[in-house]
Amino acid sequence: MTASHPPRSEPRVDLDSTAHLMNSIGSQLAGRLRLVSPLGHRRTAPPALVLVAHGSRDPRALETVRTLADRVRELRPGLPVHLGHIELNAPLLPDTLAALGDTPAVLVPLLLSRGYHVKQDIPEMAAAAPAPTRLAAPLGPHPLLVETLLDRLLEAGWPTVMDPATRRASAVVLAAAGSRDPDSATDTRRTARLLADRLGVPVVPAYASAATPTVPTAIRALTARGRHRVAIASYFTAPGRFATQCAQAAPWMASAPLGAHPAMARLVLHRYDEARVTRQAELVSA
Repeated sequence: MTASHPPRSEPRVDLDSTAHLMNSIGSQLAGRLRLVSPLGHRRTAPPALVLVAHGSRDPRALETVRTLADRVRELRPGLPVHLGHIELNAPLLPDTLAALGDTPAVLVPLLLSRGYHVKQDIPEMAAAAPAPTRLAAPLGPHPLLVETLLDRLLEAGWPTVMDPATRRASAVVLAAAGSRDPDSATDTRRTARLLADRLGVPVVPAYASAATPTVPTAIRALTARGRHRVAIASYFTAPGRFATQCAQAAPWMASAPLGAHPAMARLVLHRYDEARVTRQAELVSA
């Protein structure tokens, strides 16, 4: 008799791994094809976008800026998005720029006004980068910030409809970090005016440090004017010590920091595009 042999088992194929590999290859190929125009000419790759965060000892701040970076990537697939901090958190901005090597970059400060960091710290760090860099404007003032502030207030319980008596009794303190630079105060006041136009109640800028009035002082001044329903609008990009202190002073309600709101991601890309267009205009006129 001829010995019977058991049928050979077919090699097992991991369909999930295969699909993942094919998707990865397809994504890489699509990224390369985007660099080639329909006539076959290779396009210039866009500069990397580097989000420049201040840094904080509060772990929620790092989580927030990482989430914001992910939202930016979702809005602009294929754009290299990196993160660098001025202090306190890794990666520090000089390390991020060094890791980019000869890749040009646009630095978008996650700061809400002009001040020392925008005028001194970040340009000095950028000047030491091995590749060309361009510094975008800070995020504020801008209507997209006001859109975010309004949404955060609504999330905190700000009424969508107010009767006249309630409106006359209501006000908002725009709580910001503060700076000794007068341009910073100018930018914050501009945001306060834009928010007041949207809400239809007074919005007073106040500060956690380095500038006046302080948040408690602003609250007392509004109360003395008959504004007993005072909300705190948190004008901070991420949670931290100052944001927490300001929220604790709220006599009525306090909104969350701006965070990774979708409008913030759109604003980051707007500042990035602004800086690129300005650079291209300078090259044309040179």
